[in-house]
Amino acid sequence: MQTPAPFEYERATTVDNALALLERHGPEARLVAGGHSLLPMMKLRLARPEVLIDINDLADLDYIRVDGDELAIGAMTRHVSLLESPVLFDHYPIFRDAESVIADPVVRNRGTIGGSLCQADPSEDLSAVASALGASVVIRSASGPRTVPVRELHLGPYETVVGPAEILAEVRVPIRPAAGSAYEKVERRAGDWAVAAGGCFVELAADGTVADVGIGLTAVGAAHFCSPGAEAALRGRAPTREAIAAAGSCDPSTDQRGPADYKRHLAGELTRRALVRAVARALGQEA
Repeated sequence: MQTPAPFEYERATTVDNALALLERHGPEARLVAGGHSLLPMMKLRLARPEVLIDINDLADLDYIRVDGDELAIGAMTRHVSLLESPVLFDHYPIFRDAESVIADPVVRNRGTIGGSLCQADPSEDLSAVASALGASVVIRSASGPRTVPVRELHLGPYETVVGPAEILAEVRVPIRPAAGSAYEKVERRAGDWAVAAGGCFVELAADGTVADVGIGLTAVGAAHFCSPGAEAALRGRAPTREAIAAAGSCDPSTDQRGPADYKRHLAGELTRRALVRAVARALGQEA
């Protein structure tokens, strides 16, 4: 049986306490909440933190609420809460679309949105959702908070701009009252990592053209989980298949989930399907 390397354990009681523990133990300390990504990596010894700081008691980071013209989501909010939230569904059904195909109930009951974004797995669904929606994150440290666009959060696979003595505390999503949104995913079996997945929001102008759009992609090598080329090609145009051809301009790799050309084709096709559903929702034709 695979076991992790030895480590110390601390349990944080507040955000300030967690930050103090991070400062005390240095860069070899890691936060753990759901642990569904970190613990398997520790068992394989791909991650070898010297100290685990448990933040499951930070209930003040577990919320979903409207804050002015944004949705505010605490980093400790569990997947199941995102799946079942009427507030998120009313504004962005893409969250329920994505959460319904993330892992299984065991993972959804414990995993958190903050953990998912900070894990920065190249096949992670919520990173694509947040990127599509133009979300930002609030990162806290002992010197105060800073806000970072999600499209600047990920530096590469399993690497983010969150520093060793910082905590991703909140996700903020602009509210777009007339937008529709949707998420599409192909997986080898239910709850698996994506072979490819794509999601979007879309706002339509009075003449039926695209006024604004955001496209998120995962598992296909899209930098920062987005497709700015496809977004630029869509704005001001009718949402046609030809207009989203740029979504295929990602850089997938051939692996056990499929060849690169297949994944590149899926990126374009899934974006098209998500866009069709998002437009229908924007027009009030699909719940």
